[in-house]
Amino acid sequence: MDNPLEPRMAYALTLGAVSFFFAVIWGRPLIGFLKRKGVGKQIRIEQPGSHQLKTGTPTMGGLLFVAPVLVIFGLLNIVNLLGMDAIGQSTLLLFFCLGSHAVLGAVDDWQGIKGIRGRGEGMSPRMKSIFQFIFATIIGLVLYYGPPQWDYVGVPGFVDFFRVGPFIIPMTVVILYLTSNAVNFTDGLDSLAGSASLVAFACYGTIAYLQDQVYLATFCFTLTGAIMGFLWYNAYPAQLIMGDVGSLALGATLGLVSIMTGQWLLLPVIGLVFAAEALSVMTQVSYFKITKRMYGQGRRIFKMAPLHHHFELLGWSEMQVKERFFIASVLAGMLGVALALI
Repeated sequence: MDNPLEPRMAYALTLGAVSFFFAVIWGRPLIGFLKRKGVGKQIRIEQPGSHQLKTGTPTMGGLLFVAPVLVIFGLLNIVNLLGMDAIGQSTLLLFFCLGSHAVLGAVDDWQGIKGIRGRGEGMSPRMKSIFQFIFATIIGLVLYYGPPQWDYVGVPGFVDFFRVGPFIIPMTVVILYLTSNAVNFTDGLDSLAGSASLVAFACYGTIAYLQDQVYLATFCFTLTGAIMGFLWYNAYPAQLIMGDVGSLALGATLGLVSIMTGQWLLLPVIGLVFAAEALSVMTQVSYFKITKRMYGQGRRIFKMAPLHHHFELLGWSEMQVKERFFIASVLAGMLGVALALI
């Protein structure tokens, strides 16, 4: 028996391939442009010594995958608005989420490059957080007041979703804020954040497809293809670094996708590496402050946070950390999809 969703899935995967070639083709001119403009990575002194070799590597590389996705879905939404069915349901909210956080990340990257607040320092954490909360609040309000209304959550072991009502608004703010920062923390090794993001979006794309939310699956797989194009140039030794323009956009959009599938409780599983990286930073900072108050001198749990630096200082090579974290991402993603099906 023919499955009416099969042509749509083929369409989604084809757009993923298109976005990959789009990213790869324009990657070389982008790298050349960034080099000519002196848009190079600034390395903080406290990072491991091996990272000093990355100084000057073109950053703001997230433009490589953000631009193809925005162009493709900008055109598809225009076609939809003209009355033709190019993608099904509107993806304007996803478009806004990806674009707004990319702009915020670009401003942060640019300020860091120019050294407005010091070497390698971008926007102040407070200012960045204010904009993150503003964008997330707008998205949360749209999710709740719709239409359609995305105020539900899936719980493993229960067939039906549970409605959470207006509670989805503050949850959206928390989820988008945490995921955008978690991916930002993870973006410290060549291809690490990109590889983990690729797995997470592919998993949520699969979940969306199984829920018959094909338009959402199409967005996820298109973004997955574009990330692959980025990884073509970000593979060790990286010719291009993601920067906040990519990490903030990927993290916030991943959080939004998890909410739109109703499977946001599984985000720490499917995004295991991101969760571990963020938790390592929060734990390290909290423990240091507590022990400083208690003993007059701060102590540390990890040799360095985020977590990938801890393993580097234990003697793992950059590639070992990346590959082992990638394996963990794949296994956690498989488990997350399985939990979404029970």
